[in-house]
Amino acid sequence: MKSGVLALIVVLIVLLVAALGFGSTYVSRRNQMVTLNETVKSDWAQVDVVLQRRADLIPNLVETVKGFAAQEQTVFDDIAKARSALLGAQTPASKIAANGQLDGALGRLLALAENYPQLKSNENFLRLQDELAGTENRIAVERKRYDDAIQAYNTYIALFPNNIVASLSGFQRNDAYFAASEASRAVPKVQFPGPNR
Repeated sequence: MKSGVLALIVVLIVLLVAALGFGSTYVSRRNQMVTLNETVKSDWAQVDVVLQRRADLIPNLVETVKGFAAQEQTVFDDIAKARSALLGAQTPASKIAANGQLDGALGRLLALAENYPQLKSNENFLRLQDELAGTENRIAVERKRYDDAIQAYNTYIALFPNNIVASLSGFQRNDAYFAASEASRAVPKVQFPGPNR
């Protein structure tokens, strides 16, 4: 009878140690998922800040260009629509899509400068163009940081046994990567002056 009680105590101790080990592993991995998910949110907030900065620069840039190229109303309308879509977007995915539209519209606006030499030499336009270029650089840095955070999160929750903890805890894959828009991949058309004769 003593050996039966002793065996039961050993089994209970083994089960208790196993439960504590599983619980500790579960809590540790779940906490890491929370940390990675919060990093994604924080990095998105930084992307959102620089997107807002660019959106704030656009009205001044448009007004400057309008002073020289008022007949380009279609481009101005496209920028206004794209900017409104970006400012009205609520989720990362919708902001990413709206940003792609804005990239294309801004590219067309900046290409107008090639047709208006007096605009290219305007001090206000050049200053705004420099500010926009600096903001674009910040956007690129923050987009990379955000995409890296999403990749780290997605990789972590996909690994075994993390995938079990993720499914038990409700963590799901985040596919809101900030891919480059088609407009940013297009090679700008630049007209070079012909040789002097």
